[in-house]
Amino acid sequence: MAQENSTDGSMKPAIIVHGGSWSIPDSLRAGHLNGVTQAVKTGYQILQQGGSALEAVEKAVVCMEDDSIFDAGVGSFLNEQGYVELDALLMDGKTLNAGAIGAVLNCRNPISLARRLLEKPNSPMMLVGKGANIFAEKTGLACDPKELIIPREQERWEKGPLDIFTPNAKGTVGAVALDLDGNLASATSTGGAPYKMVGRLGDTSIIGSGGYASETAAASSTGHGESIMKINAAKLAVDLINQGYSPQSAAKEVINRMANIDGYGGIILVDKTGELGYFFNTSRMAYAFITKEGELFSGIDPK
Repeated sequence: MAQENSTDGSMKPAIIVHGGSWSIPDSLRAGHLNGVTQAVKTGYQILQQGGSALEAVEKAVVCMEDDSIFDAGVGSFLNEQGYVELDALLMDGKTLNAGAIGAVLNCRNPISLARRLLEKPNSPMMLVGKGANIFAEKTGLACDPKELIIPREQERWEKGPLDIFTPNAKGTVGAVALDLDGNLASATSTGGAPYKMVGRLGDTSIIGSGGYASETAAASSTGHGESIMKINAAKLAVDLINQGYSPQSAAKEVINRMANIDGYGGIILVDKTGELGYFFNTSRMAYAFITKEGELFSGIDPK
């Protein structure tokens, strides 16, 4: 999946997205594949038109936040008290600036709220809880928290706790991209685990765990958040690339290290040449990418 420079020396864009790593049942297979396919097409179009990697990954993730089949944005799992708390992280590889949002209650697209935070002068890199809710209101991105709850998830919540990797669960979403100027970016968004404790933050909004981007590579993680945080999976992947690993070998190494601590999940990567990588140790992970020739590939099963 390596992306080579064109004969005139210009960069070729690259993008890969994931829609969560878990035991996706056959009944939801088509929906997940369609969701990641539409997301990667959206991001790739932005890149082709000269848009930034930051813009491409944000809009790709917005597509998945708006698709209720995923555990991100509208339709996310409800926490133990019956409402939605969302986490998101957006990071710019060129500047190392990031916007991290945790446990926000009133925003349909927390990845866009993360972008507003990233671009706000002299702002912190992370806002959580009440602070994130206030920031959503100030930026015009707030919604009624009830808009995030759909009947399917209300009914699921009323049945009681379940494991996120049972056949009825869904997945965190993410995207990484390289733009025509050679800049990299990472975006990750989630509703977290079903019936999670109020205020629980998983890996998604933690810089270096749920996502990371530098001038050399970008990564986005998905899976069991506590395991991902133990090894700082996204930063580890980027560091491995700096040590000479290819994106594919780095992705496999990260997931193998997670498996060594009984962790499960997946990761996607892109480096500064546009080479892509992905790996997961769950039964399935929804992913999609587009080659330098403009060919679309999507998948869900291990190879």
